[in-house]
Amino acid sequence: MPSPRIVRRLMRDLAAERRALITGLRASPASIPPRYFYDPLGCALYAAICELPEYYLTRTERSIFDTHRAEIARAVGRGRQFVDLGAGDCRKGAAWLDGILPSRYIAVDIAEDAIGAALARMAPQYPAIEMLGIVTDFAGGLDLRHDLTDVPVTFFFPGSSIGNFTPDEALRFIAQIRRHCDAPGSGLLIGVDTVKPAERIEAAYADALGVTAAFNRNALHHLNRLLGSDFVAAQWTHRAFYDAAAGRVEMHLEAASPQRVRLAGEARAFAAGERIHTENSCKYAPDDFAALLVRAGFRDVRCWQDPAGDFAVFHAE
Repeated sequence: MPSPRIVRRLMRDLAAERRALITGLRASPASIPPRYFYDPLGCALYAAICELPEYYLTRTERSIFDTHRAEIARAVGRGRQFVDLGAGDCRKGAAWLDGILPSRYIAVDIAEDAIGAALARMAPQYPAIEMLGIVTDFAGGLDLRHDLTDVPVTFFFPGSSIGNFTPDEALRFIAQIRRHCDAPGSGLLIGVDTVKPAERIEAAYADALGVTAAFNRNALHHLNRLLGSDFVAAQWTHRAFYDAAAGRVEMHLEAASPQRVRLAGEARAFAAGERIHTENSCKYAPDDFAALLVRAGFRDVRCWQDPAGDFAVFHAE
């Protein structure tokens, strides 16, 4: 049984990332990219969020997969390459391996430790499947041409992670996926959160236990370690609201009182009530997302939903 292989394609300019992060924090309004949520504590808090009663996304997507697994597996086909984008601990991707028996399983994530441990766990269970991990930040662009063979490929992007892209960014990213799908039988399997009443969406991002609030504020602890800044996380309030006109949830951190924060040796003043924008999560009507897939170059779009229509899973060739 061959050992899992890890390919490191993460080309990072840490000095440039630091400058961009500081520039975003000094701007008005201030913002940070959502990838700064995911230090080890942030990853643990996100896992807890997925188990909350308010956070319908994970369990609803899972119910769609469970209900329609055989039909979706037939759409995907057997013997393909299976590319798990944002694989993390690979548990979502691993759930498909028995049904589709891919020739290769390719886990793509920025977190090398997570995918390395997951592939080491999976390899003995699936000795006939080649296991490959690719360490990269695909939010800045996707290029796996050197890592794929001529065998048809299915890209897997669950969890409505596409919602973290603006619609224009989502179109560009899905078009990049499409350019990897030239072999007949290739396709995309993707989960998408749908438009619904604001109170249900907002509850999923502002739970009663405050786990999402802790997740949001933990980003400030992460920034303090990265930048040597001195944010006091307890002085910032979690805010999440649904902007129906933009079709997205926005998450912010709001200064509970006037703050002075050291950034690269200089103070940045935040007025009481001033916000740092930390995340967007776009929601789509199923017809609108199907149209986006077609605009990106896919065809034969199929959609599965739960009875309430809270979530949608698409397969497109």
